[in-house]
Amino acid sequence: MSAQKEAERSVNSDPTTITDDPIQILDEDGNVLPNAEVPDLSEGQLLSMYEDIKLARKFDQRAISLQRQGRVATYAPMTGQEGTQVATSYALDDCDWLFPTYREHAAKYVHGMSLESLLQPLRGYRDGYAIPDDVNVMPEYIPIATQLPQAMGMAWGHKKQGRTDEAVLCHFGDGATSEGDFHEGLNFAGVFDVPAVFVCNNNQWAISVPRERQTASETIAQKARAYGLEGVRVDGLDPLAMYEVTREALRKAKNPTDDERRPTLIEAVQYRYGAHTTADDPSVYREEDEAEPWRQKDPLDRLQHYLETEGILDEEREAEIDDRIETQLGDAVDAAENASADPDEIFEHVYDEMPDRLREQRDELNALREKYGDDAFSEVLE
Repeated sequence: MSAQKEAERSVNSDPTTITDDPIQILDEDGNVLPNAEVPDLSEGQLLSMYEDIKLARKFDQRAISLQRQGRVATYAPMTGQEGTQVATSYALDDCDWLFPTYREHAAKYVHGMSLESLLQPLRGYRDGYAIPDDVNVMPEYIPIATQLPQAMGMAWGHKKQGRTDEAVLCHFGDGATSEGDFHEGLNFAGVFDVPAVFVCNNNQWAISVPRERQTASETIAQKARAYGLEGVRVDGLDPLAMYEVTREALRKAKNPTDDERRPTLIEAVQYRYGAHTTADDPSVYREEDEAEPWRQKDPLDRLQHYLETEGILDEEREAEIDDRIETQLGDAVDAAENASADPDEIFEHVYDEMPDRLREQRDELNALREKYGDDAFSEVLE
């Protein structure tokens, strides 16, 4: 059975029985399951997806190291969740909008943001956090579930304007399903049948609270029923299944048939291998070996095995990928650490019209800059 047909089976079943195992295309070793259909992706696209997942893994390791050295601020690791992030963004068209959380670094990168723009906000720079002019990525959201009603609102606006070729994809964690914004966003999405896809990254833990403490529902996907949405459970550690299901959900968002609703809730079943953030210690609230069964399903290993089995990936190509990744990461870190900002920017975006007292402070600051020069300015402030 194809992932698409399997998704339809899960979606169309009675809400009390949406307890099937998550949809898969690859088994835990990376072999194609019997009767599963591999997405229609070229060898080049499959290699690119693999490289981006591996880049995300290496970026995560580098960012954690930078935080430990005091070179970036608190960072939210994504190891274990890269497959979902990369695959869902591969399913997006350039015109589609992405609403990320603070953990969707790879999703933002694949949808067009540069690696250095992911690091710059962690170093206190506005660039990289503001909406880019040429990339449809909203700023990351820190308050839990804030982005759901906002994503719904943008999608509703697209529908009212007749922009049927554009959809909105919104990421959130399992902890967000306990917030009122989750219920309001999905309720409105169902009522107004908006072109949106909501991806719940069910990584089993909302900081220190396990998934079973979030809800009595057997699955998160079945919550879609209450709002008139379609709900699908997917193996979030299977990039091919995530791509196929997300692509189908986006198709329905833009061009539903007579018996389909536009919005879809996708529950990506996965695991957060590491800490919630670099300020967190997961050993306090979960067993040390709990992650091991999930690591056996690792998205990078599974896709690697599949590509090797198909003769798409070999040692030479792997070495080329590794070299490109190291170059990209080195360049991104250098660019982020060499970034500069005009001190005038700290006065912007505070008020619609700058009040006199703030203008006076800016003028005083600029007078000091002119007197001592920008090079010596930081020493004067100290």
